[in-house]
Amino acid sequence: MAMRKVYSEIKGMKVKEVPNHVKPMLSMDYVKKAFQKGLDNYNSKYIQTDSIQPLYHVCFGGMVFSYLVALPNERRHLEHQQHAKEHGHH
Repeated sequence: MAMRKVYSEIKGMKVKEVPNHVKPMLSMDYVKKAFQKGLDNYNSKYIQTDSIQPLYHVCFGGMVFSYLVALPNERRHLEHQQHAKEHGHH
């Protein structure tokens, strides 16, 4: 959603105008305020309404995180297995 908003804002601009429009968005102050606004919106949408969604977010987020952490090890294992199969080991 945020990318769509940025795209719609810069869609009608000339190329020379885009850096001056985007540069303030990359400052630490802007990022902090945007992050805080996101947390406030999340709090009002899910936490204050006693929704079960935050629990789902934590569970699925944990599953995705653990998958991403284990992925390099799995890839190494599969590459080793493929290499052994090609060279007749094990």
